[in-house]
Amino acid sequence: MEKHSVDNSSLLSASVDETDYTMKTSSIVSVTKWTLKYVICVIFIAWTTLIFVFPLESVGNLVNKWINATSGTLFGITGSLFLIFTAPILIIAFLAIVHLIISGEDHLHINEKKSSKYPSFRLWTFPAVVNGPFGVVSAAELIGIVLFSAYVIWAISVYTVRAFGSISDHSSFKAMSMFMLEILGLRLGSIGLFCLAFLFLPVSRGSVLLRYIDIPFEHATRYHVWLGHLTMALFTLHGLFYVIAWAMEGRLIQELLGWVDIGVANLPGVISLLAGLLMWITSLPGVRTWNFELFFYTHQLYIVFVVFLALHVGDFIFAMAAGGIFIFALDRFLRFCQSRRKVNIVSSRSLPCGTVELVLSKPQNLRYNALSFIFLQIRELSWLQWHPFSVSSSPLDGKHHLAILIKVLGKWTEELREKVTGVDAQKDLSITASVEGPYGHEVPYHLMYQNLILVAGGIGLSPFLAILSDILHRVRDGKSCQPRNILLVWAVKKSNELPLLSTIDMEAMCPFFSDKVNIDIHIYVTRESDPPLEEGYIYKPIKPSFCPVPSGCGMSVLVGTGHNFWSGLYVMSSTIGFVVLLGLLDNYYINPFGIYKWWYKGLLFVVCMVASVVIFGGLAIGLWHIWEKKSAMKEKSTHINVDKVEENGSMAPKDPSQDNVSKSTVIRYGSRPEFKEILELMSEKWGHVDVGVLVCGPPTLQTSVAQEIRSHSITRQGHYPIFHFHSHSFDL
Repeated sequence: MEKHSVDNSSLLSASVDETDYTMKTSSIVSVTKWTLKYVICVIFIAWTTLIFVFPLESVGNLVNKWINATSGTLFGITGSLFLIFTAPILIIAFLAIVHLIISGEDHLHINEKKSSKYPSFRLWTFPAVVNGPFGVVSAAELIGIVLFSAYVIWAISVYTVRAFGSISDHSSFKAMSMFMLEILGLRLGSIGLFCLAFLFLPVSRGSVLLRYIDIPFEHATRYHVWLGHLTMALFTLHGLFYVIAWAMEGRLIQELLGWVDIGVANLPGVISLLAGLLMWITSLPGVRTWNFELFFYTHQLYIVFVVFLALHVGDFIFAMAAGGIFIFALDRFLRFCQSRRKVNIVSSRSLPCGTVELVLSKPQNLRYNALSFIFLQIRELSWLQWHPFSVSSSPLDGKHHLAILIKVLGKWTEELREKVTGVDAQKDLSITASVEGPYGHEVPYHLMYQNLILVAGGIGLSPFLAILSDILHRVRDGKSCQPRNILLVWAVKKSNELPLLSTIDMEAMCPFFSDKVNIDIHIYVTRESDPPLEEGYIYKPIKPSFCPVPSGCGMSVLVGTGHNFWSGLYVMSSTIGFVVLLGLLDNYYINPFGIYKWWYKGLLFVVCMVASVVIFGGLAIGLWHIWEKKSAMKEKSTHINVDKVEENGSMAPKDPSQDNVSKSTVIRYGSRPEFKEILELMSEKWGHVDVGVLVCGPPTLQTSVAQEIRSHSITRQGHYPIFHFHSHSFDL
């Protein structure tokens, strides 16, 4: 008896010690993360403030004093400007890496603890502007637009006042005009250069910065488009002002073809501007819609644009905008390495509505969530075209596969369907796929709301199939999951699209799920007034595509959103290598040999940037690849075919009359969803709660939903819900 008492005391003491240790560790991690966030905010605010006040003459004088004081150091003038204009964004990236590594996979649990019992407005989810040139704009995005606009207006105003103050009273009107044009042209170029520092950040798909602030790439592309218009407008005015001034002086051709060694080389600037203008024109909505391939191919001129910009301004001016370009180069090289691998297509099929489903092989340690998407290349169709698709499967559907749905909308997708149909008919055809990604939200925000409204248009249902699957699996397995009330509103043109909903079997995933999760489905068939003659059309069981894991290659884990340690090591080693190469170049080549040509030093700067990514980053990628192979071998030795279990569990068709899904599904023919009525109905039903409204579909659908949410938010009664708008639509 006494012995048992001693044992119990020991166990109790060990348990208490373990709890104390866990609490201390958790506290240290929490304090470290808050410290990192605080430091990142301070650095970012200081950096953007410097850019904002840089047009002031007093600030310019301080920067000149800094350059004079540090020009004799290891990296010279280039290092001085690099340190104050580029280093901050790289330091932020380093700190963000540490934050992500410390956070690990606990984002979901952290956000659950933060969730409040009291509904509240959020800047990121309130649609402040709906019918405008930028589409649906959240309050946070509107603040960003206002700040950028304010900076440009402020900078131009300050530079104009300073330019007028420099004009001599005895100057002729012509001389004064030429002087103002050249000065303002110069200043517009410098403002455009600072905008360029931000331009490449949003299109770095797996960027640690986008992951840290949890902005997915499909949202960030909008910011790239906005910044692209602003940057090219500034650079175009920059070039135009100089052209007018040179024409007035009668030396236009001479200046345009000028390529000086000391100072700004004009001809590379002309080439860079022409490449930028070609990209800009072909990216306009009308041109992009008319010929997407033209837009895609001309956008590869960004290499010409960047290289000749460096030749135009030289190394130390280019260094002011190099941070964002370097981070993009890191992402681009990693994407290149990942996309070299051929990915096994586990299965493929063409659904009755013509939509194609592909199930792709993936390694167990490649993480994604139900909000993710991938870029897909089919080599038999094109070696250059990459198309984005939302995943239609949940990570819990199986550890070794990932599914996507592809609607036939153009030549590429039509050829893909023909290929898939040929494979299904056992013709002598093959499909070779390559994948970049997965990308998307770092945090699966669909799991943070107890109440969800999912609004889909046509193939926009695809990500919501993944979300429903994810929620049902989590409910079944008892994992972290808040949603308990879900309304799916799906608008389709014709009833032949309805079988898409049957690609997931909800009852097989989570038997008696209706006892735990309330799922209502409202379907609107807009172009048919009557249902099809065949009853139960929507519930025809479709044979699942889940197959045993093949012995070949799955998707590569070499992606920025992959393993935090390896992706962080890749960024850090490349950045350190970049600094080392610049130092070696400066001290063993530029200074000893008296290299003075601005354009040549600008070219060497770009070469160092690329070489650091390929050499130092390539070494990290090589080690990462070795780790991936070892992990795959270990996985094979302990592998249990979970995917096959899923297949067995979902093959048995059920009587539609007994299916809970059929009971909660309402199909309306010849009508469109009235979102005002839907929001009012949910307001009465759910009360004072936060409601996540996820929309995936055409811009008109997003605008309609956002407009009603904004109207409801402005006029809402105190006991009604707060609706949070989330767009999940991808538009390049």
